[in-house]
Amino acid sequence: MNMNVQKLFRRPLFGIFLLFGIIAVSTSWVCIATVDSQLSEEYESNSRGIAQTIADASVDIILNRDLSALQSLIDQFLEIQGISYIYIVNEDGEFLAHTFVPGIPAEILASDPSNTESVERQLAGADSYVEVGSPILAGVAGTVHIGMDKSVITLKIQQAVGRQMYLISSIFLVGIIAAVLLMNLAAKPVENLLAYAVELARAEQEGEAVRSALLERDDEAGQLARLFLYFSKAADPGKAAEGDRQAPVPGGGA
Repeated sequence: MNMNVQKLFRRPLFGIFLLFGIIAVSTSWVCIATVDSQLSEEYESNSRGIAQTIADASVDIILNRDLSALQSLIDQFLEIQGISYIYIVNEDGEFLAHTFVPGIPAEILASDPSNTESVERQLAGADSYVEVGSPILAGVAGTVHIGMDKSVITLKIQQAVGRQMYLISSIFLVGIIAAVLLMNLAAKPVENLLAYAVELARAEQEGEAVRSALLERDDEAGQLARLFLYFSKAADPGKAAEGDRQAPVPGGGA
């Protein structure tokens, strides 16, 4: 398979490659933004649901001051994928239970324990987290906070984009091969026309079958071939007979 491309078609072929590249980059960017937005919203919604569940389940435990039961309650939720830490504070900001080992990070201690809005945290020596909170008895009995690991979202984005890029790369490879083949198919008449023009200039008689096929074409290549023959005949009266047989109308259809 000849993969060489005529100079005339190299720029259009480069344009096709560039278009493929733009499509790949733009679709990947849209995919990343969409997946990140949807997963983040789903992640946050699930986290709030879990926080609300813990808040509802911990009311009686907090009222009874059974801190060991409270600790056991939040420990079991750590088995859920994505949950990295949980802590509960009372209405005065005192930590009643937490899952930090060996101790509570300074970033958590310095934060507002009554804030239940979603916040992004970067803990020292750890990954990035999204923290959500839920009040216990409308905040009268304290607040539950859950930190979700953002690396889980990043991993899912990578998986989704990886599958997409695999598909796009396959299409890109097939597109390159198809574009080269189609360009070569389009360039073949131009190559024959160039060879024919050289033969006319040199008054050569080889390749009669190729010339006849070229002159019989009804496209631009055939029109140019007949035009070349007409000019050649005008310059050399000895070729008038050939011109009468093969090109009765210069530039006309076959």
